[in-house]
This record gives sequence, structure tokens and C-alpha cells, in this order.
Amino acid sequence: MTEGVVNRRTLLRAGAIGTAAAFVPGVALAASGRPVLTHGVQSGDVTFDGGLVWTRADRPARMLVEVSSDPSFRHARRLRGPVLSPSTGGTGKLRLRGLPPGRRVHYRVVAEDLDGRTRSEAVTGSFRTAPLGREGVRFVWSGDVAGQGWGSNPDLGGMPIFGAMAARRPDFFINSGDTVYADGPLQESVTLPDGRIWRNVVTPEKLKVAETLDEYRGQFAYNLIDPKYRSFAADVPAFVQWDDHEVVNNWYPGEILDLPQYTEKRVDVLAARAFRAFHEWQPIDPRQAVDGRVYRKFSYGQHVEVFVLDMRSYKDANNSPRDGVGHVLGEKQARWLVESLDRSRATWKVIAADLPIGLTVPDGADIEGVANGLPGAPGGREHELAWVLRELKRRRVRNTVWLTADVHYTAAHHYSPSRAAVGDFDPFWEFVSGPAHAGAFGPNTLDPTFGPEAVFVHAPPAANTSPLDGFQHFGEVEVTRDGELTVWLRDITGASLWSKTLQPQRR
Repeated sequence: MTEGVVNRRTLLRAGAIGTAAAFVPGVALAASGRPVLTHGVQSGDVTFDGGLVWTRADRPARMLVEVSSDPSFRHARRLRGPVLSPSTGGTGKLRLRGLPPGRRVHYRVVAEDLDGRTRSEAVTGSFRTAPLGREGVRFVWSGDVAGQGWGSNPDLGGMPIFGAMAARRPDFFINSGDTVYADGPLQESVTLPDGRIWRNVVTPEKLKVAETLDEYRGQFAYNLIDPKYRSFAADVPAFVQWDDHEVVNNWYPGEILDLPQYTEKRVDVLAARAFRAFHEWQPIDPRQAVDGRVYRKFSYGQHVEVFVLDMRSYKDANNSPRDGVGHVLGEKQARWLVESLDRSRATWKVIAADLPIGLTVPDGADIEGVANGLPGAPGGREHELAWVLRELKRRRVRNTVWLTADVHYTAAHHYSPSRAAVGDFDPFWEFVSGPAHAGAFGPNTLDPTFGPEAVFVHAPPAANTSPLDGFQHFGEVEVTRDGELTVWLRDITGASLWSKTLQPQRR
């Protein structure tokens, strides 16, 4: 039988989808009876006329979706989705189309067994389609979830920041990477230096580093057993990107690991498994991506267009010469970014980057991030970013804002040629906000090449500060009908730490 092709007889013989990712606290997966949707629902990659809806079942079943503008589902439209099969770990996605722009729509998902005799209980969600006009837009961003030993804590009701983000009632969420920590096992409890006890919900896959496909699937499944994360995912559509911890810390293509906890040392093998699990478990539409992977763009009305980058899959080795000509986007993606920004007619061009531009991020004696840590002219991966910034100035592309996470604190950086080693770019802002739910660190050293100034920084007093101390962060952006853009950097409770309002410039 061709790989990936599963017929009905094979599915029925497979029975329940047998991975530890099926286990959800409080959900009994019976050997008989009707199917169970084990991990709720998610939506993502929304457009003006629809969005992607995701779910997972505990056994082979057909995904069925009802969609309506009315939460009571009167006059609902019924859609037939894919078979939720072992070949995808029980997950499936369906793109809803033909919806009105700029409207909140409600969807209801069930899993029907393959004989059509029984169905699961319904799970509901909602999202707002993208507007076409000048309506205002509000969205949030963050990254870094369940890292450094801090998982879903039942004493806190799960991961608190997702409740705080939901309370802001955003139109969408940019998930800035490190969506899971596949290289970070969890323990059931952690004793903090002051004697407090942190408790983690633990699943079998979170007890070791991920190497197999099912182990990577279990990393993504883990977040969705958290009640606050799952509720947020059901009501706020996401634009998701990835970074390193979806695979292994600081990875780059072609790397060979020397870590004793890994039996599979080839990062390219691990990355392929992680990539498959990432696309199975995240509400991301590979058909929207330029290369069928991650980098893509979405318009959200006349004022906002989001450019989602992949600064991981095409980067050169971390031990590459710092003063050479390096790559972090790759030539094809870099050209796509410049040309797409040039063609955009949105008031604001939001660039969702999974690595910061000007912060030095070391990898031992090597360099993990974009900045090479050296003063003077651009070198290494900075060379590619310098070309992007130079082209944007030459083409008179205005009103770009860079959003990122990655470094586990929050900051506002202003870049200016007047302070830089190079002068052929326009001033711009980069806003950093994270971690959503991981250890807090920082601050990192700013590299002077592009003239950054740290206008605001909020970082913890010690490395790997737990979420109990409140140094987790998210960012919020609001664009008004008149095109004014305001950024807030918020803490774990949603309280504003700092804000900045920007006026659009004419091209």
C-alpha cells in the first residue's frame, strides 16, 4: 500500500489511534462507543472569506463541521472534512470558505465513525474573518511555550497567560515560534530556590527528548491538554511559525548532534519528523506557504498585512564565519519578503520574525541568531538582513514593524542609520515579547551594526525565572480605522508595561 494512503478496512482494523498523545486529563477513551475529540479545536490562517479548522479524534473517524454566523447554529452550513486517521496521528484540518468578510463565525466539529452510526460530542469554536475595508484590527503575539521545565501547572489552572491574552479579545494571535519544547523534558514537580513547589501535568512524551514521529506529535498534543491554552485556541485564530525548540535547541540544517540524550544524531532526520508533526498539530495551511512549509503572508483589511518568516529552515551553520556572507532567510525567501513588501498596499506591514535582528544570541562559542556580536559592517547573517533593509529603502517601502519573541523577555528596539555602522536603511521598530509560558531570561546584548536602541526592557532578575514570578509576556497591537498603530508590551496578567503609538508615513 502506498505510504499515506489508508483505506477504510485498514482504518477499522487499526481501531483506536494508539499514541500517548490520546490521553487527556478527565477524558476517558473507551474501547467501544462513540469517538472522542481529544484535544479540542483550533483555527488559523484566516482570510477574508474563511479559515482553517483543526481537530483530533481518538480513533479513525470522519471530521464533520457546521459553520454559522449565529452561535446557536441556526441555518448552519454542514461540511464534510477529512478522515482522521493513524497516518496523521488522528488529526485533520478543513478550510472553511465562502464566509462573509470581517465577521465572527462559529463552527461546531464532530467526529463520525466510519460506519456513520455514531458521532462524538460536538466541540465548538469561533474566529473572525479578515475584513476587506478600513476596520480597526487588534491582535496579540508571543512565543515560547512549556519550556525550561515549566509545563501546564494545575495549581494555576494551566498556563495563565493564555487567559490574559483571551481577555484582550484579539482578532488573531501570531505564535512566534518555539511553540513546543521537544528537547525539554518535564518533571512532575520542581522545587524553586525559595522552597516553593511547581507542579507539572506530565505525559509520557514529555518525559524525554522527542526523536520519533509519535514523540514529536506528543509535544504538540501536550499544549492542548492545558485548559487555558485549549480555550484560547478555540476562540482566537493563529498564524503559526516555528523556530528551534520544535526540533532541538539551536538547530540548523545539516547539523550532527553530540548530545548523549539523543540516539538519532542527524538533525535533518529529526527536523523532518518534527516538521510533519508541526503541520499535523498546528492550524497552519501549507498551501498558503510559498514553499509549502512555513513562510507566507496574509492581509487583514486595508491596514494590516502579516509576513510570517521562517528563519530556521534555510540558515547556515552556527559556526559559520561571522564576517562572511551568511544566510538566515535564504536567497529565495529574502527576495520574496522584499518583493511582497514592495507590492503590499497595506498601511502597516507586520513582519513576524522568529529571531530578533539586533540581539546577540550565542550558541556556546558560536552564533545562533542574526547579529554576529561584532561592531562595524554587516557580517555573517547580518549581511542578508542588510540587503533586505537596503532594498526596502531603495523601493520606498514604508511602515514596517518587526515582531518577535525568542529571547524570553520583552523589549522595544528602535533602529536608526544615524547610530548604525551602515546608513542605507530607513529607521524602524522591533518589538520583542515573550516567553508566553517558559523560563524567563535576559536581557541580551545589542549588536551595534544596525544602530539599535533599547527604549524599553523588562527582564527577570535571574535566569530561568518561573511563571510564578510573572516575567512572562505578550505583545498587543491595535490599528485604528484611521491607520494609527499602538503597541503594548504586557505581562502575564495582561497589565501594560509600556506602549508606543506610531503614525503611518506616506510612501
